[in-house]
Amino acid sequence: MRTRFKLIALLALTCTSNALAQGGPASPAVNYPAKPVRWVIPFAPGGGTDMVARPIAAKLTERIGQQILYDNRGGGGGVIAGEIVANANADGYTLLVAAVAVMTVTGSLQKIPFDPIKDFAPITKFADVPNMLAARSALPVKRIGEVAPYARSNPGKLRWALSGTGSAGTLSMELFRLITKIDIIPIPYKGAGPAMLAVVGGEADLMFANPAVFMPHIKAGRLRALGAASLQRIAALPEMPTFHESGFPNFESQSWYGLAAPARTPGAVIDFWHKEVGSVLKQPDIVARIVADGGTPVGNTPQAFAKGIRDETAKWAKVIKDANIKM
Repeated sequence: MRTRFKLIALLALTCTSNALAQGGPASPAVNYPAKPVRWVIPFAPGGGTDMVARPIAAKLTERIGQQILYDNRGGGGGVIAGEIVANANADGYTLLVAAVAVMTVTGSLQKIPFDPIKDFAPITKFADVPNMLAARSALPVKRIGEVAPYARSNPGKLRWALSGTGSAGTLSMELFRLITKIDIIPIPYKGAGPAMLAVVGGEADLMFANPAVFMPHIKAGRLRALGAASLQRIAALPEMPTFHESGFPNFESQSWYGLAAPARTPGAVIDFWHKEVGSVLKQPDIVARIVADGGTPVGNTPQAFAKGIRDETAKWAKVIKDANIKM
């Protein structure tokens, strides 16, 4: 009887190992997750990625009964975090909090040690969040239309907090500079969190990022909201005009955040996270929080997420080439 049990257990282990090696669904008997799961974040703490992903991670920790270890690895436009996850074991215990820079932009700006399309298995998108332009409260600029005249009358003085090479906020400012033909001094930081603090502290004057980064400081009067890079006003800040209605027609830029695994991760693991994240994104408190931060919950399929990444990669590659944007 004991021998039969050993043979059955061995067969089950062999089938599971084969499924994992082939990238197919693991056996339903596999206890996943059996230990904490590491989420690698491509930016420093305090940025828009944190604002969206941390509440979701907290809810998932409650649902799955295992802790999600939140690992911020900012720098290099997401390259540091991306390389960690691309080279991790494809066992579902190291995942990437995917964002615009690392997945669709940085590869068009520099040579990177992984392929954002081939080396990851997209799981689902958390949310879409339009970007906005904010200024330090003491800057004598009240509206979007005043930025360019101020920059021209104060050459070499307007400072821009760059929140990571290749980030959606960085590309937003680059496009704004191209359209207005103004000179702004870029000051690089490792992420939106440090960049935002620089604007609050007066080290920089302007910054593009998603509303969640700025919201507490706007409400406290430490920052001024100038405009949203969207066609419609943001529900969380209805008084803030859009670039579209302020003389910059069809000026749109958004950040998005999601979850991706190393390529060859078992299908059962991808399905597990897609289902669990989708359930969390339907919870009223999570929906309310994302909307309050200016975003829209998504929760799309792995296939739809992968297609969106491919489409945006082609879009930003053309923009970067046409605008001659350099590192």
